[in-house]
Amino acid sequence: MEDRGKEQESVEGLEKKVGELEKLTDSLDDVPDEELVGTLNEAVELLAEINAGIEARLDAAGDESREIGAILGEVDFGPFDEALEDQERKERTTGEPGA
Repeated sequence: MEDRGKEQESVEGLEKKVGELEKLTDSLDDVPDEELVGTLNEAVELLAEINAGIEARLDAAGDESREIGAILGEVDFGPFDEALEDQERKERTTGEPGA
């Protein structure tokens, strides 16, 4: 549950930064030439923060995927596979699903 709360905060933080970036890009037409470089630098900083947030989420997702893979690697699906094969064999011989 705690991870879910952190993840929600992370998403909200990214959404906030994207909103800031959108406002910044909308204002570019009105920025005087002498302030344009500073404004573009601000946009680049926001993009870097957004990218870092996305990369962190991707890393976390990769970690979770590896954890799930490790857990599934320990599960014995033999009985399930046998039951599925039996069901498929029955369907092939009778021609009716669930027979």
